Amino acid sequence: MSQLSEADQYLLERIRRSDGEAWSQLVTKFQGRLLAFARAQRVRDADAEDFVQDTFFRFLRGLDSYRGDASLETYLFLLLRRRIIDAARGSHVHACAAAEGGDDASADMGNVRFDASASWYVRRDEQRTRERAALAQTIIALIETLRQELNFRDLQLVEMLFYAQMRNEAIATVTGLDNKYIGLLKHRWIKQLRARIISALDSPGDAGDVRQDSLLSEIWEQYRPSCPKRTTLGGYLLGTLDEPWTRYVKFHVETLGCRFCTANLDDLRRETAAAHDVFRDRVLQSTVGFFRSS
Repeated sequence: MSQLSEADQYLLERIRRSDGEAWSQLVTKFQGRLLAFARAQRVRDADAEDFVQDTFFRFLRGLDSYRGDASLETYLFLLLRRRIIDAARGSHVHACAAAEGGDDASADMGNVRFDASASWYVRRDEQRTRERAALAQTIIALIETLRQELNFRDLQLVEMLFYAQMRNEAIATVTGLDNKYIGLLKHRWIKQLRARIISALDSPGDAGDVRQDSLLSEIWEQYRPSCPKRTTLGGYLLGTLDEPWTRYVKFHVETLGCRFCTANLDDLRRETAAAHDVFRDRVLQSTVGFFRSS
């Protein structure tokens, strides 16, 4: 399930052909948001630049193994986050601020039962890949349905439950909804997701238990199904979004604290300020004659 846009696919093909101009375009495109992401992790400026430089180096070194399962942006974010974690000697770096101190909602996926015989171990990696693909497709479909319906309330609930893995009580405090109602929705969505996992397994009915620990958060960070597009974040910054979208993006970046999107916003603010400076300089240069003649 490739997440590459046509533009990024074309850029990647040029880089694989050792096109230096294409590589320069990629670095220019992503360096700002990567630096913003590193600095948001309280990394010092000098270290942030080193980490981002190393991230680009790691990307090139592993280019042959990159298959587009995550978008270029997400893949670079994940490489950078791994680099920061390595520097912090294994400390976990959450993808969203609300996840810190949260609950592990993926544990509520329950134990998926299937045959744990010797033959299963031979097929384990293939099954795991199919599990992830089926679950990712289900999550993406759920998010897309909620977006099309403009059902931002449930979209926020899904993010808090499965992305941030917040406890029901904490979600009730944020939303004002009844704790039991949140639990009911959570149970319904988990049932749908579990059904897709089981349907992807070869032998789903026999003895043996496997926990789906962290699977939801891993998939969310790889595919980022609910993250607004960069153009949507730009519209939020300019104040041109409809009110429901404005409230949702505000929730996503401020309440949920998605660090990927926060980094994008910080980069967009920097680009906007730079564009204003260029325009101001052009205006001043075009009008300088008025002051020389006076």
